[in-house]
Amino acid sequence: MKRIELKGLVITGEGSGKEFVELPWVNQQISEKLDFIPFHGTLNLRLNEKSIKCKRLLEKTPTEKIIPVKGYFNGALFKAFIGILECAIVIPLIPDYPEDLLEVIASVNLRKALELEDGCEVTVMINL
Repeated sequence: MKRIELKGLVITGEGSGKEFVELPWVNQQISEKLDFIPFHGTLNLRLNEKSIKCKRLLEKTPTEKIIPVKGYFNGALFKAFIGILECAIVIPLIPDYPEDLLEVIASVNLRKALELEDGCEVTVMINL
């Protein structure tokens, strides 16, 4: 099993991740594919250079996908952990999506559960 480590700083997002996760068809697919009901929001991380390179490799790795309805794009899903807390990353497969941005989802509000503020460093572990 290969382990991928992604590190980044917590940032405030624009709210588009929250809107995406709240869509019924997205919520249903995440629940079915990851075995948890996602909290309606994402934890946004600004990745460091090494993690950006790892994320590029992940984008090419076979994994679960969010299959979109018309007008939306695919999203790649990877089960992950922050410490012992189970979570997942969603990589929107959108042209021009910022390569240094990582969206993390979980069944709980990660900011509250982990007592995170903007600027906190977070390490996300993915087992492939």
